[in-house]
Amino acid sequence: MRKDKGLNGDLDRLPMLTWIMFLKFLDDMEHIEEEKAQMSGKRFNAAIEYPYRWRDWAAEDGGITGPDLLRFLTSEETELPSGLKGPGLFAYLKSLRGESGQRDRKDVVSTVFRDLSNRMLSGYLLRDVINLVDGIHFDASEEIHTLGRFYETLLREMRDAAGDSGEFYTPRPIVRFMVQVTDPRIGEKVLDPACGTGGFLSEAFMHIAEQADTVEKRQVLQDASIYGGEAKSLPFLLVQMNLLLHGLEAPQISPDNSLNIRLAEIGEGDRFEVILSNPPFGGEEETGILNNFPEDRRTTETALLFLQMIMRRLKRNGKGRAAVVVPHGVLFGGGIAARIKADLIKEFNLHTVLRLPEGVFAPYTGIATNIIFFDTKHSAGDIWYYEQPRPEGRKNYTKTAPLTSDDLKACLDWWHAREENEQAWKVKGKDLIETDDRGRVTACDLDLKNPNAGGIADHRTPHEIVESIEAKEHRILAIMGDIKRTLMETM
Repeated sequence: MRKDKGLNGDLDRLPMLTWIMFLKFLDDMEHIEEEKAQMSGKRFNAAIEYPYRWRDWAAEDGGITGPDLLRFLTSEETELPSGLKGPGLFAYLKSLRGESGQRDRKDVVSTVFRDLSNRMLSGYLLRDVINLVDGIHFDASEEIHTLGRFYETLLREMRDAAGDSGEFYTPRPIVRFMVQVTDPRIGEKVLDPACGTGGFLSEAFMHIAEQADTVEKRQVLQDASIYGGEAKSLPFLLVQMNLLLHGLEAPQISPDNSLNIRLAEIGEGDRFEVILSNPPFGGEEETGILNNFPEDRRTTETALLFLQMIMRRLKRNGKGRAAVVVPHGVLFGGGIAARIKADLIKEFNLHTVLRLPEGVFAPYTGIATNIIFFDTKHSAGDIWYYEQPRPEGRKNYTKTAPLTSDDLKACLDWWHAREENEQAWKVKGKDLIETDDRGRVTACDLDLKNPNAGGIADHRTPHEIVESIEAKEHRILAIMGDIKRTLMETM
């Protein structure tokens, strides 16, 4: 792929490799299911028909290649391997629709290829790639397991690519910890409304799969357990392949913006037992999206919009629980941010805040982050804080020396037997909410310092301190914008 002049880096090469692997994987899976259907005397409905199946055009080393291969992929109408005229492969795949209005693999395929295009300029190099992928046997469980780990390594390495690729990857120890403590069970629905490449969803799928010990439970796992949303085309493609490689046969991932729904219209049927997410922050949504939120809760901070949406989409009456990664600014933000946090404390059970040191999400961001854990038990009681210590003997976590699962073991042990110590303390949630004479929320500061820690020296470099100050200045400007908008609305 590096030889092809149409591909400029990993962010070009990985999508190409992914859709090629996707089609080979799908053909292997359908071949197995077709044989099972024949043995049981049942009718098999293929997602992709002849001559567009992988086995029809890609499986022979001496098959279609060069300019003919490029035309077959991208033309609206071309000569097919069958000798007849018809739409090219991409045009055909985009036109697929499920039968009887029920979502099936055809819908998954058409959605995946909706925004895809071939970026390779050489049909001969593309044929070489196809021949290599054809040697992978997706019907062998050992190869799928190896390939799944390889694919996750590729996603992790994309953190180093240019642009905003960092949003695609949440460190695996963080993902695993959040899944472990929320403990999704078979029969519960799990959602990540900003799923990126599917780290939370794949980990939740594997967690629930350990409980699926009957045919009925395995069917529930496949059909009614894992849900996601991802509006960007590249991570949308990557999450489909990631979940397929982990064993989810027809991922239910929406390509729409998860914020594009009025909060007031979210009903019980739209709610989930478990929500796990590291939603985007910073950013700015269009006016049409902001109109989905109450006037006094509209904000330029995307993380706060997602937090409100997650609060509304949790199952009520103690049946819903969530773990959400939020930037440091959400904890100390005032104005609209304070109102949203007050809602979280009064209407939900915000029971834990895990404070992570700077560097955990390096190199994507050096900003300190937090994970908030809450459920729908309606308890404005104690909020526990746990401050993850800096790595021993080092001033920070880095890309080359990242946070590991072993680093979080002490927190995991504490989780199930809570008591105050040098890292942990608790406060009364209702005491954090300040109101004026009319009962309106004026402040709600969750940015609490560890009262059990001694004086801690700042080991950051001058450059890191400047970057941290700049990040806080941006947050202050965003908060001032919210306050200005609120003042204008009340005039």
